[in-house]
Amino acid sequence: MTADTPAEPPPRKRVFLVDDHPMVRERLALLIDQQPDLQVCGEAGDSIEAVQGIETTRPDIAIIDLSLRNSNGLDLIKDIKARGCRTPMLVLSMHEENLYAERVLRAGAMGYVSKQENTRTILHAIRQVLDGGIHVSPGLANSLVKRMVGGNKRTQVPDVGLLADRELEVFLLIGQGQVTRKIAEDLSLSVKTVESYRARIKDKLRISDGVQLLQRAVQWVENHRDKNSG
Repeated sequence: MTADTPAEPPPRKRVFLVDDHPMVRERLALLIDQQPDLQVCGEAGDSIEAVQGIETTRPDIAIIDLSLRNSNGLDLIKDIKARGCRTPMLVLSMHEENLYAERVLRAGAMGYVSKQENTRTILHAIRQVLDGGIHVSPGLANSLVKRMVGGNKRTQVPDVGLLADRELEVFLLIGQGQVTRKIAEDLSLSVKTVESYRARIKDKLRISDGVQLLQRAVQWVENHRDKNSG
């Protein structure tokens, strides 16, 4: 190669998309493929397709939604990590960051970005994770630091954030009006196990009976829905 020959551009980073809405995947793929340094190498709508696709394509990054067909993004992240896959994962979701981002990081992902963010922020998050960094919003990062140094004391009213991942999942389904047997079917659990989760939720949130649990869960789901639609 002579001095006048232009250097070859570096290969584009390969991105795998996991979202249960085909239209969301299509729009995200269009955005990514327009970038000179990024390209979509595969996509999936559920956890089974995602695991198979990621193991086959070995992408440089996987972008994962929390709501998937017959599963959820947190379990998928844990499954991928348990398989020894080193693909960095970034969650892109509509769910509330304050409640889910820390869970996402504990599960093994490298960041969380809201679907409500502008395209510049989403692309920045992708590149930040590709560079080995961790991405959360500045507000959440500040909150996490304050909690680490003891400057963010919990309020007297127990917060839903106290719940473990599976407990939160059961709590949300209760708030959506599902009964114990249906929750057990949806999560592939026994009725006894779901009842055990309900008892733990009531204990952590200091709720005395099932009626109060239902009221608290329904109210939280409605408030959460209002925030996402606002």
